[in-house]
Amino acid sequence: VQVVESGGGLVQAGGSLRLGCAASGFTFSIKYMSWYQQAPGSERELVALITGAGNSTYYADSVKDRFTISIDNAENTVYLQMNSLKPEDTAVYYCKIKTEGTEWYKRVEYEYWGRGTQVTVSS
Repeated sequence: VQVVESGGGLVQAGGSLRLGCAASGFTFSIKYMSWYQQAPGSERELVALITGAGNSTYYADSVKDRFTISIDNAENTVYLQMNSLKPEDTAVYYCKIKTEGTEWYKRVEYEYWGRGTQVTVSS
Protein backbone atom coordinates (compact mmCIF):
# COMPACT_ATOMS: atom_id res chain seq x y z
CA VAL A 1 0.00 0.00 0.00
CA GLN A 2 1.28 3.43 -0.91
CA VAL A 3 0.12 6.68 0.62
CA VAL A 4 1.85 9.70 -0.90
CA GLU A 5 1.34 13.31 0.15
CA SER A 6 2.11 16.31 -2.01
CA GLY A 7 1.67 20.07 -2.08
CA GLY A 8 3.57 21.25 0.97
CA GLY A 9 5.84 24.25 0.90
CA LEU A 10 6.62 27.71 2.21
CA VAL A 11 3.91 30.37 2.18
CA GLN A 12 3.38 33.74 3.84
CA ALA A 13 0.77 34.24 6.51
CA GLY A 14 -2.64 34.76 4.94
CA GLY A 15 -1.73 32.64 1.95
CA SER A 16 -3.08 29.30 0.73
CA LEU A 17 -1.81 25.82 -0.02
CA ARG A 18 -3.51 22.70 -1.31
CA LEU A 19 -2.27 19.34 -0.07
CA GLY A 20 -3.00 16.12 -1.89
CA CYS A 21 -2.77 12.50 -0.77
CA ALA A 22 -2.99 9.60 -3.19
CA ALA A 23 -3.51 6.06 -1.92
CA SER A 24 -2.98 2.90 -3.94
CA GLY A 25 -2.46 -0.81 -3.56
CA PHE A 26 -5.07 -1.43 -0.87
CA THR A 27 -7.69 -4.12 -1.05
CA PHE A 28 -10.74 -3.03 0.89
CA SER A 29 -13.05 -0.03 0.84
CA ILE A 30 -12.02 3.31 2.23
CA LYS A 31 -13.71 3.99 5.53
CA TYR A 32 -12.19 7.43 5.85
CA MET A 33 -9.17 9.52 4.93
CA SER A 34 -7.71 12.11 7.22
CA TRP A 35 -5.00 14.71 7.71
CA TYR A 36 -2.89 15.15 10.82
CA GLN A 37 -0.39 17.85 11.71
CA GLN A 38 2.70 17.49 13.84
CA ALA A 39 4.65 20.56 14.90
CA PRO A 40 8.19 20.22 16.32
CA GLY A 41 8.07 18.94 19.89
CA SER A 42 4.33 18.28 19.71
CA GLU A 43 2.16 15.25 19.29
CA ARG A 44 0.49 14.41 16.02
CA GLU A 45 -3.02 15.88 16.00
CA LEU A 46 -6.05 15.28 13.81
CA VAL A 47 -6.81 18.25 11.57
CA ALA A 48 -9.56 17.01 9.27
CA LEU A 49 -11.31 13.80 8.27
CA ILE A 50 -13.68 12.75 5.51
CA THR A 51 -15.60 9.52 5.09
CA GLY A 52 -14.96 7.35 2.05
CA ALA A 53 -18.36 8.29 0.67
CA GLY A 54 -17.52 11.97 1.15
CA ASN A 55 -20.76 12.58 3.03
CA SER A 56 -19.33 13.48 6.41
CA THR A 57 -16.40 15.60 7.53
CA TYR A 58 -14.69 16.63 10.75
CA TYR A 59 -12.45 19.61 11.42
CA ALA A 60 -10.37 20.56 14.43
CA ASP A 61 -11.51 23.84 15.96
CA SER A 62 -8.21 25.46 15.05
CA VAL A 63 -8.82 25.05 11.31
CA LYS A 64 -12.60 25.36 10.99
CA ASP A 65 -13.67 27.87 8.34
CA ARG A 66 -10.11 27.97 6.95
CA PHE A 67 -9.41 24.41 5.78
CA THR A 68 -11.56 22.25 3.52
CA ILE A 69 -11.14 18.50 3.04
CA SER A 70 -12.43 16.75 -0.06
CA ILE A 71 -12.13 13.32 -1.66
CA ASP A 72 -11.86 12.07 -5.23
CA ASN A 73 -13.11 8.51 -5.04
CA ALA A 74 -12.17 7.69 -8.62
CA GLU A 75 -8.53 8.50 -7.85
CA ASN A 76 -8.50 7.44 -4.17
CA THR A 77 -7.15 10.88 -3.41
CA VAL A 78 -7.93 13.27 -0.58
CA TYR A 79 -7.22 16.98 -0.68
CA LEU A 80 -6.80 19.60 2.01
CA GLN A 81 -7.36 23.17 0.88
CA MET A 82 -5.74 25.46 3.43
CA ASN A 83 -6.65 29.14 3.33
CA SER A 84 -5.80 32.08 5.58
CA LEU A 85 -2.73 30.24 6.81
CA LYS A 86 -1.16 31.25 10.09
CA PRO A 87 2.38 30.72 11.42
CA GLU A 88 0.93 28.27 13.96
CA ASP A 89 -0.17 26.05 11.07
CA THR A 90 3.52 25.29 10.46
CA ALA A 91 3.95 21.53 10.80
CA VAL A 92 4.49 18.30 8.96
CA TYR A 93 1.15 17.17 7.58
CA TYR A 94 0.47 13.45 7.42
CA CYS A 95 -2.26 11.62 5.55
CA LYS A 96 -3.91 8.53 6.97
CA ILE A 97 -6.27 6.13 5.23
CA LYS A 98 -8.43 3.63 7.06
CA THR A 99 -9.89 0.75 5.07
CA GLU A 100 -12.52 -1.76 6.08
CA GLY A 101 -13.69 -5.10 4.77
CA THR A 102 -14.24 -8.76 5.50
CA GLU A 103 -11.36 -11.20 5.82
CA TRP A 104 -11.91 -14.83 6.69
CA TYR A 105 -15.50 -13.99 7.64
CA LYS A 106 -14.36 -11.34 10.12
CA ARG A 107 -14.71 -7.59 9.90
CA VAL A 108 -11.28 -6.01 9.64
CA GLU A 109 -9.85 -2.51 9.46
CA TYR A 110 -6.41 -1.38 8.37
CA GLU A 111 -4.66 1.95 8.70
CA TYR A 112 -1.93 3.32 6.48
CA TRP A 113 0.14 6.49 6.89
CA GLY A 114 2.01 8.61 4.44
CA ARG A 115 5.48 10.00 5.13
CA GLY A 116 4.31 13.56 5.53
CA THR A 117 4.78 16.88 3.77
CA GLN A 118 6.21 20.02 5.35
CA VAL A 119 4.12 23.17 5.52
CA THR A 120 5.88 26.32 6.69
CA VAL A 121 3.99 29.59 7.17
CA SER A 122 6.14 32.70 7.60
CA SER A 123 4.92 35.75 9.49
